Amino acid sequence: MLAQEYLRRILKARVYDVAQETPLDYAVHLSEKLDNKVLLKREDLQPVFSFKLRGAYNRMVHLTAEEKARGVITASAGNHAQGVALAASRLKCRAVICMPITAPSVKVEAVKRFGGKYVEVVQEGRSFTESADCAARLQRERNLVFVHPFNDPDVIAGQGTIGLEIMDDLPDVDTIVVPIGGGGLASGVASAVKMLHPNVRVIGVQAAGAAGMKASIEAGHVVSLDTAKTIADGIAVKKPGELTFALCSKYLDEIVTVDDDEIAQAILFLMERGKMVAEGAGAAPVAA
Repeated sequence: MLAQEYLRRILKARVYDVAQETPLDYAVHLSEKLDNKVLLKREDLQPVFSFKLRGAYNRMVHLTAEEKARGVITASAGNHAQGVALAASRLKCRAVICMPITAPSVKVEAVKRFGGKYVEVVQEGRSFTESADCAARLQRERNLVFVHPFNDPDVIAGQGTIGLEIMDDLPDVDTIVVPIGGGGLASGVASAVKMLHPNVRVIGVQAAGAAGMKASIEAGHVVSLDTAKTIADGIAVKKPGELTFALCSKYLDEIVTVDDDEIAQAILFLMERGKMVAEGAGAAPVAA
């Protein structure tokens, strides 16, 4: 029943008010290198250059009138923050966004640009976890609604629309490889795909220095890593969510890890051979 519930949410998700259906690009050099047909889902073509817009908007568009009046708060290293900022601007909803002091300045400026007068950026802590602690404190103090970057049914459903698009565009796909930080993307994609096409393999990829979901699944319960060190800041999460853990445990076929050198090589490969600029999180599946 778990997948059925999420498939229903995914089918009803509202993402296309702000997001676009992105193409699957044939990766010529990667396909030749692997002697297989490889396609890349181009979520870098979204208005905020990341899939995170889907989940953030779908969560916020479902706010009640009372919740919207209170305003929202979130914590993010950058991509979810940009999604919340753009959603806040479109929905005219006040948003406080907590980001680490280590967040790339280009992402901090993008959050301010997308959100405009509706967004307040608070930089505190050196990691997502510390920024999340800041957000939890401010949520209590200001009575705001928390928009979780991954552990939320509407966020997961928004990300899951990617799985539907892949199956629509490539119904004979054998394997889908997806990056995992907190697990929102992998949860949504795996739920959608496994409910519609259970024989398609869905493989998650984590940075070796931040493999919290893999450690949790191996332990049989959610665990928190002591550190989450990787160049892929978008998936540098110490602890997955309870919801994402349950879905990934049930519907992922496998989780593999890649180290920072492999991620860096994948970034360079995409740049040189594909003329694409990818950040570490986006390059992780290519590294795998």
